[in-house]
Amino acid sequence: MKTHASVVYREVGKVNVNSSGKTTRAAIVGCALFIGTALSAPASAETMSGALAKAYAANPSLNAQRAAQRATDENVPQALSGWRPTVNATGSTSINRLDARVPGRHETQTLYPSSMGVQIDQTIFDGNRTRNSVRAAESQVLGGREQLRNTEQSLLLNSASAYMNVLRDTAVLNLQRNNVEVLEEQLRQTQDRFSVGEVTRTDVAQSEAQLASSHAQESVAEANLRSSIATYRQLIGETPRKLGPGVAAEKFLPKTLEQGIRVGLAEHPAIIAALHGVDVAEFQVKVAESALYPRLGISAGVSRNFDSSSTRHSVITSGSIVGQLQIPIYEGGLVYSQTRQAKEVAGQQRLQVDVVRDQVQQTVVSAWANLEASKQRISAAQSAVGANEIALSGTREEAKVGQRTTLDVLNAQQTLLSSRVSLVTAQRDRIVASYEVLHSIGRLSAETLGLKVARYDSTQHFDQVKGKWIGTSTPDGR
Repeated sequence: MKTHASVVYREVGKVNVNSSGKTTRAAIVGCALFIGTALSAPASAETMSGALAKAYAANPSLNAQRAAQRATDENVPQALSGWRPTVNATGSTSINRLDARVPGRHETQTLYPSSMGVQIDQTIFDGNRTRNSVRAAESQVLGGREQLRNTEQSLLLNSASAYMNVLRDTAVLNLQRNNVEVLEEQLRQTQDRFSVGEVTRTDVAQSEAQLASSHAQESVAEANLRSSIATYRQLIGETPRKLGPGVAAEKFLPKTLEQGIRVGLAEHPAIIAALHGVDVAEFQVKVAESALYPRLGISAGVSRNFDSSSTRHSVITSGSIVGQLQIPIYEGGLVYSQTRQAKEVAGQQRLQVDVVRDQVQQTVVSAWANLEASKQRISAAQSAVGANEIALSGTREEAKVGQRTTLDVLNAQQTLLSSRVSLVTAQRDRIVASYEVLHSIGRLSAETLGLKVARYDSTQHFDQVKGKWIGTSTPDGR
């Protein structure tokens, strides 16, 4: 059977999965990997951008990180509470029984004393503790937004990899199944030639052994595809059925590696988050130092006491305004130690920024190198496929006239299969590598890719809660 190699390594399959989650032989039909030419996906096929949009909108891990960011937003109104008054109302009531006995006199009385009051406390000066706590909380919010952006990047990269893995493994499974069909035909021809005495039993045994090995490779390929489908389902939220061609992100990349490094060092969310971490640590130093400064506050209260009995009823109303000044003199060394500790933490955060910068630069260089290498592998693999096709055709013709053995034909067939698998893998690697470069410079986002999905705005919740004075309901009504 002649193998149409130019079709096989391009066609990587529409993936259909039955109710048990298993791929069937009839479930894999044509769909194309990106190979540098304009290829159109079937109208009903899932596109790569569509899959990434679904992951962006509904992935549970990303939504959990968004919820964590909303929780971080609440640190700001909590810090602002230090500037706001506190109001407390008190009330009490009781029953007192008085029984007095003296010579010649017995007196009993029941009293119903009760009271109510309201007190307001307002801090006037707290050593700038509240001011610096608010600024630290705001820096935490800004850092959290960058961490959320980094999580979005990682999800989009993992989703792109999962998409391409399904396409790659579908193509490999198709190649393995095609190889089985070729070897089955090869075995039938060898058996026919053996029956007429053209080849020996050894040739038949070699064909049978190669076919058995090919069946094993087909099983491995199917298992790999099932695993890729499971990962796709985990990240994107649905089982892949018809996948369109993968599309590289190279048009969004800088022109040179040097430009990529500059962009990464300036824009990567991990670096920006680390810088905000430095701000938080420095404000925490000032918060710790504030305990060494005087505190000034004012309290105002009004109360009313009732003392009722069966014979009389009295009411006493009182009010007060009290100014309080507290000057710390010595705190047992606790505050001094906490301040020194906060300064060391701030120093650690500054060093961490350098660590993150080095990591980002290393990642950019590595991702760029992988992208360049994958381009070279595609070119080499295409040349290898063409050469191995010619070699296999020539070996088969030479075998017909006795110049080649059956083993030579089988080896040529396996060499061609390996080169086709290498080509499919290299095509997948190029696309994934382009997303890895975009991720490494900090620009892998729904906006950059132009995904048709509602963007999550992390500032909306913050604006809704930062000035709230009262209320337990969240902005979404919970």
